Amino acid sequence: MFVILIVFSILAGMALPTQFSVNAQLRNVVGSPVVASTVSFMVGAVALLVVSLFGKGINIKKEWFEAPWWVWTGGLLGAFYVVATVILIPRIGAAATVSYIFAGQMIASVLIDHFGIIGVQSHSLSLPRLCGLILVLIGVVIVQKF
Repeated sequence: MFVILIVFSILAGMALPTQFSVNAQLRNVVGSPVVASTVSFMVGAVALLVVSLFGKGINIKKEWFEAPWWVWTGGLLGAFYVVATVILIPRIGAAATVSYIFAGQMIASVLIDHFGIIGVQSHSLSLPRLCGLILVLIGVVIVQKF
């Protein structure tokens, strides 16, 4: 099962630069990074709605209304992320965009793990984790320079 999860993770990772590039081309068609991101989100939302309706359905529960406000911000963060990629890809390229985004993801992930925030189980920042993060940052610099 773990191998399947690894393959799934790699495929998801491969989807991101592809999505970034597709959305950057959509920006050329519609003339705006925000409109391109909106269209991208709308297509994704319709696809997810169809899957949700034909899956187990959508069952709104009272817990939805009792949840903390910040659990609803994922869409805003996703919108920022998509707009950023639409702006960055044509300016700095796919490899640099993905590298910087990956560096940001790693920095945020290490901090979230270390402090156990946003409901994530705590994983202390160890020397090997810090070395891995530094290697990622070095990799970002190498990708950007060459």
